[in-house]
Amino acid sequence: MENSNLHSPEYLEIALPQFCKAMSKLPLPALAKLARLWSQYSADQIRRLVETFQQLITYTVISNEFSSDNLVKLYLNYLTEEKVYEILSLCSETEDYSPLIRVIGRVFSSAESLVQSFRKAKQHTKEELKSLQAKDEDKDEDEKETASGSSTAMEVEPEASASSGDGPSHGENNVQKLGPVEVSVDIDAVRRVYDRLLSNEKIEAAFLNALVYLSPNVECDLTYHNVYAADPNYLNVFIIVMENSNLHSPEYLEIALPQFCKAMSKLPLPALAKLARLWSQYGADQIRRLVETFQQLITYTVISNEFSSDNLVNEDDGVVAATKCLKIVYYANVLGGDLDTDHNEEEDDEPIPESSELTLQELLGEERRNKKGPRVDPLETELGIRASDCRKPLITFEDFINEPLNEVLEMDKDYTFFKVETESKFSFMTCPFILNAVTKNLGLYYDNRIRMYSERRITALYSLVQGQQLNPYLRLKVRRDHIIDDALVRLEMIAMENPADLKKQLYVEFEGEQGVDEGGVSKEFFQLVVEEIFNPDIGMFTYDESTKLFWFNPSSFENEGQFTLIGIVLGLAIYNNCILDVHFPMVVYRKLMGKKGTFRDLADSRPVLYQSLKDLLEYEGNVEEDMMITFQISQTDLFGNPLMYDLKEGGDKIPVTNENRKDFVALYAEYMLNKSVEKQFKAFRRGFHMVTNESPLKYLFRPEEIELLICGSRNLDFQALEESTEYDGGYNKDSRIIKDFWETVHSFGQEQKRLFLQFTTGTDRAPVGGLGKLKMIIAKNGPDSDRLPTSHTCFNVLLLPEYSTIEKLRERLLKAITYAKGFGML
Repeated sequence: MENSNLHSPEYLEIALPQFCKAMSKLPLPALAKLARLWSQYSADQIRRLVETFQQLITYTVISNEFSSDNLVKLYLNYLTEEKVYEILSLCSETEDYSPLIRVIGRVFSSAESLVQSFRKAKQHTKEELKSLQAKDEDKDEDEKETASGSSTAMEVEPEASASSGDGPSHGENNVQKLGPVEVSVDIDAVRRVYDRLLSNEKIEAAFLNALVYLSPNVECDLTYHNVYAADPNYLNVFIIVMENSNLHSPEYLEIALPQFCKAMSKLPLPALAKLARLWSQYGADQIRRLVETFQQLITYTVISNEFSSDNLVNEDDGVVAATKCLKIVYYANVLGGDLDTDHNEEEDDEPIPESSELTLQELLGEERRNKKGPRVDPLETELGIRASDCRKPLITFEDFINEPLNEVLEMDKDYTFFKVETESKFSFMTCPFILNAVTKNLGLYYDNRIRMYSERRITALYSLVQGQQLNPYLRLKVRRDHIIDDALVRLEMIAMENPADLKKQLYVEFEGEQGVDEGGVSKEFFQLVVEEIFNPDIGMFTYDESTKLFWFNPSSFENEGQFTLIGIVLGLAIYNNCILDVHFPMVVYRKLMGKKGTFRDLADSRPVLYQSLKDLLEYEGNVEEDMMITFQISQTDLFGNPLMYDLKEGGDKIPVTNENRKDFVALYAEYMLNKSVEKQFKAFRRGFHMVTNESPLKYLFRPEEIELLICGSRNLDFQALEESTEYDGGYNKDSRIIKDFWETVHSFGQEQKRLFLQFTTGTDRAPVGGLGKLKMIIAKNGPDSDRLPTSHTCFNVLLLPEYSTIEKLRERLLKAITYAKGFGML
């Protein structure tokens, strides 16, 4: 009150009325103390205080046409749909919308008023209805007296209307009766009100200005006063504001929306979960609108600022808050989609053996961080779901990726915040849905490399302290013609003795061959192991000619160790950033992420069987009489002999009928995808987890992204490869031979292009993000000669002599890529 400018016009519209309302709530002792204090002021000071309040009263009176008709309507402390329309109708008659603008400014700038606004009509019990009917006669007489009462009675307070059927039902215990998704605000009414009002530009400006005033107060309430715990209806503020379909417009992006996102990000976990459950009931269009609102803010902020390693996007409060809000919509999208929360793989009976050695932190007397593996998102835990539970979300997961953010994100710093400074700094890795596969893969790369360096330091420390032989790498020495046996024996020994060694950097050496493994030898090792282990003649996997996919052979003669090996190989490939030429159906990656295979997974793994079972489910005739099938099914072993299996006990005597056919289909899929290969898959998964159990892999990636990590992209965009290629040794993009080279490569068929990639990089697949992420180098390797091109696959370097003609270039290059396996690659 010492502010001498309080009576100025800027304060009289919203600020001073709100402050006066707050002051009027002071308890009697406080009012008395304030009066005693001001009694000591001089006459001039008292006059200034009087003028302040008088100015507000006068301004308000002359700015409005007060009458017995509109007094109640204009001075409500909350709004209902009906009252908005009444005021709107009044304003339309006079073509003066300032009264409605003032009401919106007053209500939408006050959290207390918004909480009470647009409440659903209370559903009365039968006893309450009888009681209300009995009071109707008395109420009619009371209304006559009220109409002739004092003007102060016209100021409708929420408390006065609590017992009225028209007013909001609050101040009662009905708050506790709300279900996990139920809210007291009438969302449809809010939408209708916005539809009517947002078409008027002046009224829209009132919403904008009110939001600017509202947001800091809401943030303060949530941060310091724990208002949601006292009244869960406080969530109504966020529900009402987020229904404004203009929030993503430029006017809001500068100040209003960033401040509101900051306030929303302060909501406690139960409130975030309730909001996610509520929004999950919205349609796809509503979810998309919410996503676009937050994405628009993130994109606008990113492109309006110059973020760098000195000015991190992680430190921008607006972007961080919008990302946290987007997480609520992400889980709403998952919850509202096609969920499968029941079919989960059982945990391994035996836990993954931990290293028998102490970690570096334990050696130094410190506790190990994240000893039990990667974290779980608290909101995911609160909601009781995982992203992998969702078969089909309301809108695609790709809609949540923000490419401009990915471009400016300093992933090395973000990873540091993720692992170390989790309390003080925000990491976008805690919201992996907003990151593309390339960015997440970079985060995983940092995690893997740091773990490798950590294992190397531990090894060095042991060699100093205990005199052990220094072995900082995971060394594999194998023979080409016995690669599976050699790799299996070595990896089995490591897995039993000290599985932590699997987390060291892989170093492969082929017996009898010279070469330093800087990545290229490992690539070739993985390729040879995969070719050998997926050879149908070995019998570990079956191959489907129609789908070109492999599946675990349920009658394989190989021991579990072989399947553990291929699991370890897949884990090591991810860990060492290598791409494998494996062809599994998606259900394998879902099972690796903890989900069982179901009938729907047969669609891509066994399409013929899937269609047959689908026809059975849709058959309109009598299944029992027409098909004569039972709950006993037949399979064939490696030699073509039939094997019978009962889906239920005594299944050969249980006919499949119209009533139990769904049960039959579910049990059939359960057997084919889970039970029949349970032993093989458990061994495979165990090997995979030996390498990845402490990695943030499951936290960051969805099943389809795991496949991309392991197998790379099948889309070979050589135009993108040309644009990203660099040159050395005297070549540049305008050199004659370089132009001839790209003309030649672009003319290759698909198979020849794959051979070229194999020759140059060690794999015929594109990395995560496509060939544009490969960073190939073409270097000059002397003048024109008959030498073949050579390559350093470790570094993706092609050494190319300066051939005199394009015909000679083509002939030499084709010969090099066709006969290069096991020779000519360094």
